[in-house]
Amino acid sequence: MSETITAGQPALPQMPPAAASPGLTQLVESLLFVAGEPVTVAQLARALEAPADAVEAALAELSEHCRERGVRVQRHGEAVQLVSAPECARAVGRFLGVQASGRLSNAALEVLAIIAYRQPLTRAQIDAIRGVDSSGTLRVLLARDLVAEAGRLETVGRPILYATTPAFLQQFGLTSLAELPPIDMPPAIAEERSGEDTQPPTPSPHERLVYPHEE
Repeated sequence: MSETITAGQPALPQMPPAAASPGLTQLVESLLFVAGEPVTVAQLARALEAPADAVEAALAELSEHCRERGVRVQRHGEAVQLVSAPECARAVGRFLGVQASGRLSNAALEVLAIIAYRQPLTRAQIDAIRGVDSSGTLRVLLARDLVAEAGRLETVGRPILYATTPAFLQQFGLTSLAELPPIDMPPAIAEERSGEDTQPPTPSPHERLVYPHEE
């Protein structure tokens, strides 16, 4: 039996209007939020059934929106994730009860800078640039997840190649490697890299890069 609203009775609350369908940028942000770890553009495109270029455009828009917020869109190659803004690190650390980790030594910072600017490269190449053995320092950086193995160089001994990780970007408040500040390289290194700013060096037939999935 239907109810009749008599005089003096409050009117029944109206249902809120249906929410508009979320846009692609909003959907991308939601997926990055729940992922909790780096995901690729291809993974986002598959989940959203959207073209990869449309997802890239949505990521660019989201990155712009996050500039004045407490989170950032961090890129590491094809991997993307949401991270806390570097300027909020002190407050986030206090909230989580995180103890400040030990500072990196000058040697570790030197090796890390070499890898960041010239990755991927082998330990022998790092040693050649520094002029000293870097094996111990590399172990420290690997243990702190600031660098990781990035394949092997197909040459004598097939040495391991090293590159930086997403944790490196987060540690130094970067959203991508493109934000690394320019540096003055030693003359020998600068000469080797001259003319290669826009194109990465192409390995010779004897130095083809071999990544783990090819082994």
